[in-house]
Amino acid sequence: MTSMGSSQASQSRYVITDWRPEDGSFWHTTGASVASRNLWISIPCLLLAFSVWMVWSVVVAKLPAIGFNYTTDQLFWLAALPGLSGATLRIFYSFMVPIFGGRLWTTLSTASLLLPAIGIGLSVQNPDTPYSIFLILALLCGFGGGNFASSMANIAFFYPKKTKGNALALNAGLGNLGVSVMQFVVPMVITAGVFGTFGGEGQVLSDGSRLWLQNAGFVWVPFLVIATLAAWFGMNDIADAKASFREQAIILTRRHNWIMCILYTGTFGSFIGYSAGFPLLMKTQFPGVDVLAYAFLGPLVGALSRAATGWVSDKFGGGRVTFWTFLGMLVAVFCVLQFLPSGGEGGNFWGFFASFMALFFLTGVGNASTFQMIPSILRQEVPRLMPHLDPAATLKQAERESAAIIAFTSAIAAYGAFFIPKAYGTSIGLTGGPEAALWAFGIFYAVCLVITWAFYARKGAKTPC
Repeated sequence: MTSMGSSQASQSRYVITDWRPEDGSFWHTTGASVASRNLWISIPCLLLAFSVWMVWSVVVAKLPAIGFNYTTDQLFWLAALPGLSGATLRIFYSFMVPIFGGRLWTTLSTASLLLPAIGIGLSVQNPDTPYSIFLILALLCGFGGGNFASSMANIAFFYPKKTKGNALALNAGLGNLGVSVMQFVVPMVITAGVFGTFGGEGQVLSDGSRLWLQNAGFVWVPFLVIATLAAWFGMNDIADAKASFREQAIILTRRHNWIMCILYTGTFGSFIGYSAGFPLLMKTQFPGVDVLAYAFLGPLVGALSRAATGWVSDKFGGGRVTFWTFLGMLVAVFCVLQFLPSGGEGGNFWGFFASFMALFFLTGVGNASTFQMIPSILRQEVPRLMPHLDPAATLKQAERESAAIIAFTSAIAAYGAFFIPKAYGTSIGLTGGPEAALWAFGIFYAVCLVITWAFYARKGAKTPC
């Protein structure tokens, strides 16, 4: 076939039946432009997904001000539940792209975010809204968390090995930027009636000023509609990427799938968990600080470092970069502990903040490096585990398993969005401070450091990467 048009003639113009990204001639004449178009539609869809997923991290900090008198533990539950549902949905979303196709699934999953966005906008305007409704809306925000797994699996099919790490880093890193965008935009839009009479009346605060907390949900609605239409009319399905659940489920028998789940939980699980809990943690430890003026910087640093450092792992090896990342995270957590107030007194906000910025930066680097590792590992493992396959079939199997493992590990790691905020709340409830939670995180990073060295980074490792 000499053109993409002829290769798609027998099917919809949105379905690609001839896709050979490893063929240099094909890639430069046709593949690169198609892949780029799908990537640059995927990124804003994913950015909006992260924005809706993590919106409760800001909303919970303002609920008490408008008359919802919940306990600290109840507020941490609202911040944590989107992480729980998002991580669980990712397990299912991991397998959806090969079953339904990337174009259809991206369209449906983006449109689904309208439910929690509109729901939040309506519910916060009614002071009689029961806590149970907020719990349900927090769970529905998990739709945004689920989208990451399917988005990453979809983009993984479009790119050749030599640029896959960077493409995934861009999709994930700029998608992760949605957390920072949300934590920057929401504090601004809730201070004005930007939707006029359509948005409803503002809530009167104790000092006589007004707050339009409903805008935290409503602000995403027009962008979600645009992104949904862009996905439907601008993206493609790759016919060769189609696979049943049974074909994909082979990854559950792969040892390295479960090892990478642990490592990615250490990187992405930390990023999304810290993003969900950072505003409320700052508010509880440094009550005199305007936390919403600074909260967005952490996710911003983490997202940009992920997008900007994918090439580092492509050049030096994902295993080596991941090893040094976990060592740095271990040091950063120790620094955070040194700057926390003790018994509600003392502490150093700027030392605490700088240490957390280092943590966010390192999680971004580790997010990129771990995803770079997965295709490299599978290209070594599939020929060993399935020696009966010919070279072309081996490559196809490795690509399919890589995409499935990338999606599945992101599902497991997303539970960090639940466990980290909840660990803060539990630690504060039992001990009066978050130190116990942070020590637990540090111990986990030490375990990840050892695992990375033993399996992938040491001299003589069986599967170096």
